[in-house]
Amino acid sequence: MFNAKAYSAASATSPLASTTIPRRDATEHDVQIEILFCGICHSDLHSVRNEWSNIMPTVYPIVPGHEIVGRVTKVGSGVTKFKPGDLASVGCLVDSDHTCPNCQDGLEQFCPNQTFTFNSPDKHLGGVTYGGYSESIVVDEAFVLSVPSNLNLAGVAPLLCAGITTYSPMRRWGNLKGKKVGVVGLGGLGHMGVKFARAFGAHVVVFTTSPGKKEDALRLGAHEVVISRNPDEMQQHAASFNFILDTISADHDINAYINLLARDGNLTLVGAPEKPLAVSAFSLLSGRRSISGSLIGGIAETQEMLDFCGKHDITADVEVIPIQKVNEAYERLVKADVKYRFSIDMASLKTE
Repeated sequence: MFNAKAYSAASATSPLASTTIPRRDATEHDVQIEILFCGICHSDLHSVRNEWSNIMPTVYPIVPGHEIVGRVTKVGSGVTKFKPGDLASVGCLVDSDHTCPNCQDGLEQFCPNQTFTFNSPDKHLGGVTYGGYSESIVVDEAFVLSVPSNLNLAGVAPLLCAGITTYSPMRRWGNLKGKKVGVVGLGGLGHMGVKFARAFGAHVVVFTTSPGKKEDALRLGAHEVVISRNPDEMQQHAASFNFILDTISADHDINAYINLLARDGNLTLVGAPEKPLAVSAFSLLSGRRSISGSLIGGIAETQEMLDFCGKHDITADVEVIPIQKVNEAYERLVKADVKYRFSIDMASLKTE
């Protein structure tokens, strides 16, 4: 066991502050990584402030962070995929039971015995797992991902959550080339959805309530932008979409988007509104439409996504910050004051 510098929160009302945490020594199948960048996900904030207490209560102290990119510093004797010096990344999961039907199907994100990167029981050291707001991490080789060397590492970090969250449902829905794809919302998830849909060869339409986002949506790859509060603009696209990715976590009228689906069209939710959404049965019955949900992706699919990003030169649009500004970043995140994700330069932790 060794100690690593990190930032943690001691309670739901405490700011994140400098601390030292234990990390296990690399065992036979482990990879030790020096963390270079860690993205800030909205779920980090929810967890730090215990806002999901009814689903996943937070154990304090908490070290958040599950969008991790770094360089391998040590590997166990049984590791075959990585060597010291390699670029590597870690997403939302660091372990699973490896035996359940979901794991056997490469869908570790649905494993009933999964271990999250932070705030999950730590079978090695006891207590809970600590995440990427740290100078290093030790992870089972099976949950470590390779990073294409041509990509900007600060922009790669959010791919481990925002990237796979939007890539997976689009990939699962089939060949989107030449199809009409909508992306609802242009935030951390939405901007990645636009980039992926465009790279898949789709005709991409962004839905936003903010006219000021039109120029940026077009820059990111959208062909059209619809102001969703304008009923005339919405009506122009009635019954025409093959697929719509809904990234909104705020309460909204989902039927307005279901009605834009063509026959056999699908709307997939990746945002998580706090209140249940009211769905009109007739909106679904008309045209054999469907709605579904999607949660990150399995390890193999996440590697596929990273390789796809390397091939198409896709990264998240990020604002790089030092770890010392993380609390300020959380306050800005609440106000959606970032384009489009924060990425922490973990070299700043060395000054602590």
